[in-house]
Amino acid sequence: MGTYLDEILDFHRYESRGDSRSLDALVEKAGEIEPTRGFKKALMASPANEMAVIAEIKKRSPSLGELVSGLIPSSVGQEYEEGGAAALSVLTDAKYFGGSSNDLREARTACDLPVLRKDFTVDLRDICDARIMGADAVLLIAAALDDYELKDFMDLSGELGLDALVEVHDEAEVERALIVETQIIGVNQRDLQTFQVDTARALRIGELLPTEMTKVAESGIHSPDDIPPLHDAGYRAILVGEYLVQSEDRVKRVAGLRTAMKA
Repeated sequence: MGTYLDEILDFHRYESRGDSRSLDALVEKAGEIEPTRGFKKALMASPANEMAVIAEIKKRSPSLGELVSGLIPSSVGQEYEEGGAAALSVLTDAKYFGGSSNDLREARTACDLPVLRKDFTVDLRDICDARIMGADAVLLIAAALDDYELKDFMDLSGELGLDALVEVHDEAEVERALIVETQIIGVNQRDLQTFQVDTARALRIGELLPTEMTKVAESGIHSPDDIPPLHDAGYRAILVGEYLVQSEDRVKRVAGLRTAMKA
């Protein structure tokens, strides 16, 4: 039986095989887009005694279904910015997460924050699309790419001015990410095979990452109490979705995570 990740990747690869658009033309078009807002720069600009929050706009998930009824990306983006988020993450996968490129455009237009396109990148054209829709950074999931793809995708991201967040889940993927000289590593505490969360994963894998690396802890964060151990382990940023997007006071929740070290 296939896993969630297998099913999602199979779908995206199938879609990619049917994409006849010229890569050269897309690269040229992506190169004409206005400069990015600087995703990594925004994360590193957070004070040392605060945690940079990458606040996610996420309508649904394969495991939980619909998260928020009638979510308006522009309004949520503004709330996150008011709470002091350093950046946004916007799901653009339609089939499994209910997102779209319009969600990213609307959220980015409504605020001044840099935006990560959160999707399953399986083709070089996906990176061009991210830039064309206005993203400032792109997600590269190590588990979804072979070594050659990871290198090529990193190179094109850099060529187009996009920051690349390379997501890892275990020690072997950390080694692969370091080989391609990624500058931002996200440790996802959610197992993409089972969608179960291991809250000790970020602490365990964080010990393997160079101190100069921009470290992002992803998933499994449900309280300001989760922040101090991550901060002590060298994480400068967190990516949080469900805990924020389902809240009735998103401004307060973002601020609470951001300033948890001061509590």
